Amino acid sequence: MNLEPRRFGLVSIVGLIIILGFLFTSVSSYVVATRTVKDAILTGELPLTSDNVFSEIQRDLLRPIFISSLMASDTFVRDWVIAGEKDARQISKYLSEIKEKYHTVSSFFVSEQSRNYYYPEGILKGVDEKEPRDAWYFRVQQMAGDYEVNVDLDMANADVMTIFINYKSYDYLGNYIGATGVGLTVHSVKNLIEEYQQRFGRSVYFTDASGSVVLHGRDYSGPQTLQERIGESLQAADLRQEQQYEFRSGGETILLNSRFIPELDWVLVVEQAATDALADFRLNLQLNLGVCALVTLLVVLLHCRTLRRFHDRLSGLALQDGLTGTGNRRAFKIHFEQMTAVVKRQHESLSVLLIDIDHFKEVNDRFGHPVGDQVIQLTAEKIQRRLRAVDQFCRWGGEEFIVLLKGADLQAAALVAEEIRSTVEEIDYSTIRPEIRITASVGVAEYRRSDTEATLVDRVDKALYDAKEQGRNCVSREQN
Repeated sequence: MNLEPRRFGLVSIVGLIIILGFLFTSVSSYVVATRTVKDAILTGELPLTSDNVFSEIQRDLLRPIFISSLMASDTFVRDWVIAGEKDARQISKYLSEIKEKYHTVSSFFVSEQSRNYYYPEGILKGVDEKEPRDAWYFRVQQMAGDYEVNVDLDMANADVMTIFINYKSYDYLGNYIGATGVGLTVHSVKNLIEEYQQRFGRSVYFTDASGSVVLHGRDYSGPQTLQERIGESLQAADLRQEQQYEFRSGGETILLNSRFIPELDWVLVVEQAATDALADFRLNLQLNLGVCALVTLLVVLLHCRTLRRFHDRLSGLALQDGLTGTGNRRAFKIHFEQMTAVVKRQHESLSVLLIDIDHFKEVNDRFGHPVGDQVIQLTAEKIQRRLRAVDQFCRWGGEEFIVLLKGADLQAAALVAEEIRSTVEEIDYSTIRPEIRITASVGVAEYRRSDTEATLVDRVDKALYDAKEQGRNCVSREQN
């Protein structure tokens, strides 16, 4: 039976099982670790960063709201308006002190009564409902809340893009008397965003309550709405709740946290690419897969080696006589097929010897089978030493042995047979039992091109029978 295909199939199955096991373990570990890291970032790191940024915002951006609130309720402003706005220098000086004390880029007051726009240098202009650039004032006039944060051009500062805190001001009776507040340049706020990003290692930007991006750092190149950024439709109510999102952008997985800041009526957005955070896990996955390949290769090689040894051992046991260690009948059949093919191709002679230990039954009957086994072993050992390496020596059964002599015709084979007979006769069996004396009879036959194993063995068996008929302890050739 040819075990090679089965062995190959078994090795393939074992290798496949190991590979699948490693792949399942490595990939599942990677997936779990990835999900854990993403969850940790979404629910822990990004909200914590939002909290830290919010704290910074309270210091850097909410402070101007607080200043504007103080200005709106300042008794000086109220009294000055109620007194009829008689001296513009007074309000200008007040606004100048606010600007210098709190280091704002702008400070202003727009009177509802006179519609004058006051700033530190005096009166900038009069506001008009028909003037598009004054629309902000009339929007503030009509809004329900007390203030708004608005990004607009600052006419008082060469139209620099400015973040204005527009705060409604009321007299002591609760009547609307105008709008006041301060302004910060967008550039300065962008510098703050850049500082946040460098400090916390995240992308930071702001959207308004509808999701439109209003402020971002210099490197921001994403869409102008949060909806486009994450690829989902968002309602205003969604933006007023803290949210976490995961989406793909530019071939990367982006993790995003949004937090509504009611004081600004803006949404603070903090996002991070998961690529860097997961780099170590991807490296570990690659290392695990590399180890998987190496271990699989080693296991398969060891498995092949073990199977080879096991196969060779099984083959040896299948072709080897258990008592003498020589070939058995199955081995003889294989040797016969191989050797006859060679001699036919090379036009060589081939002969066979059939050896029988004379009166061996008497040894068993007198001394027992264990002693008989020792006699067979010693006899086989001595005959084996007499033969060439190319000769094939097998135990035919019981006390009989068979030999294939490559390159030997009938005459040469008869000479070898005589040497073997003589060798057996001279063996010293005293180490087993001093009284044991052994001889052997040998039959000789030459292979013919038309022979099969059965026909050749039949002829040599007849030759052996003739040797026994001649009184044993002799060699007999086949009869032509």
